[in-house]
Amino acid sequence: MSKKLVAAVIPAHNEALKIKKVIESVAKYVDLIVLVDDGSTDSTLESAKHPKAITLQHCINLGQGAAIQTGFDYLKKINPEVTITFDADGQFLGEEIPRMIEPILKNQADVVLGSRFLGKTINMPFFRKFVLKIGIFFTWIFSEIKLTDTHNGFRALNKKALHLINISQDRMAHASEIIDQIKRKKLSYVEVPVTVKYNLQSKKKGQKNRHSINIFIDLVSKKLN
Repeated sequence: MSKKLVAAVIPAHNEALKIKKVIESVAKYVDLIVLVDDGSTDSTLESAKHPKAITLQHCINLGQGAAIQTGFDYLKKINPEVTITFDADGQFLGEEIPRMIEPILKNQADVVLGSRFLGKTINMPFFRKFVLKIGIFFTWIFSEIKLTDTHNGFRALNKKALHLINISQDRMAHASEIIDQIKRKKLSYVEVPVTVKYNLQSKKKGQKNRHSINIFIDLVSKKLN
């Protein structure tokens, strides 16, 4: 394997309509794609076929956090120079991958976190923005890290971070858990501007109010245990 091997983990659940285009956009900038089909009931797995992609499958839907960890566990055996996480719903731009991995290739950070608020958003619902801003404050209080965007699925990790970060929060709370581990395990990090595009499908599949409350409960419970 190349010393500069770049791999991507893409968790997917019922993304048959989007996944082929997403994989094609990512494949231009990485050497290997690990597509984790998280219990899809549509043709996501069949639509994800690509020369650079290997597919892993959860028999049932376990959640995005669990899917990402499955991808991480697979890649730990390969030990790529850079591992990115990339959503399957078409919200991110593949052409922004070089910008995301640059700080790691230059040994400037262990983790790179994408920020839509340093970059730009397209068709972002007002309430989504409000919830995300609350999440920024919540992360600062509980994880003691000041960020401009705390629930962004576009990230990059170096070898050290890939092996140190272990996700136990199966569902959407994993984003806050990763940030918490960056602090506790003393990983260096930077934020990089990214673009997030909202469409009808992504709005329907996005975090609803009750999901945000569940994230809060999960993380507070973990802190108190």
